[in-house]
Amino acid sequence: MARKGSAKAAAEPKNRRKARTDSYATYIYKVLKQVHPDTGISKKGMVIMDNFIHDVFERLANEAGRLARYNKKSTISSREVQTAVRLVLPGELAKHAVSEGTKVVPKYNAE
Repeated sequence: MARKGSAKAAAEPKNRRKARTDSYATYIYKVLKQVHPDTGISKKGMVIMDNFIHDVFERLANEAGRLARYNKKSTISSREVQTAVRLVLPGELAKHAVSEGTKVVPKYNAE
């Protein structure tokens, strides 16, 4: 137990916040349960999926930002995101992503 005047007590700051780590783990798990209710995922598997989602998001955001810059715009709109999806994702995956996105955007705008 550290005393008030000791060096150890001075090194431990009070009310220290935990470092925030952004993770898609809860969302990955929810989607997994929607698709395969009886299937689980290991911690390593979740880390791999989380890194994959971060990587894809970063690629799409970079491409959408580049498209906005080319068109001299300061805002990334759904049009830039859709074009970025078509450029970054391969073939059939891009088509499915665009169709899902076009279904979701009107719902988001309605709120």
